[in-house]
Amino acid sequence: MVKIALQIKATLECIEKLYTNHPHYQWFLKLKCSSCGEVSDKFIELTEADKVPQKHNRSETNLLIKCKLCSRENSMDVIEGSNGIYTNNDVNKFKTLVIFDCRGVEPVDFEPKSGWIAEAEDEGKKFEDVDLTEKEWADYDEKNQASVGVYELEWQFIKVK
Repeated sequence: MVKIALQIKATLECIEKLYTNHPHYQWFLKLKCSSCGEVSDKFIELTEADKVPQKHNRSETNLLIKCKLCSRENSMDVIEGSNGIYTNNDVNKFKTLVIFDCRGVEPVDFEPKSGWIAEAEDEGKKFEDVDLTEKEWADYDEKNQASVGVYELEWQFIKVK
């Protein structure tokens, strides 16, 4: 089992907090088979709230996937409680947003899509279902009469203990 963290870095404009609708957020990941090195051609959906039974034992996992090339059965879980919040204090630094428990696969790419939550500064508006597909998002906070946004979204995967 390898634990891999997804870290993000972004520029926030008048946003205090950026996070996902955890545990129902759909993580879209490209995965690499640890056995043969095959990388999935499509993004694969993984949600912590969804569980599938494993065939060889009685436990459940968030994702059970068979490698197209070597036919090895691999699984992956979102580690419960590993959800992080990116704040305006984290700007220009990578911060862990979620940790995956990987068995036979590891994530190599991420597609942010929609389902993010952005909270404006000074107890401003809470924006639900923010779409970061384009790696940026902008709106207007009527309460504070200010432009808000998330820009220059980047991510990386790192192995953690």
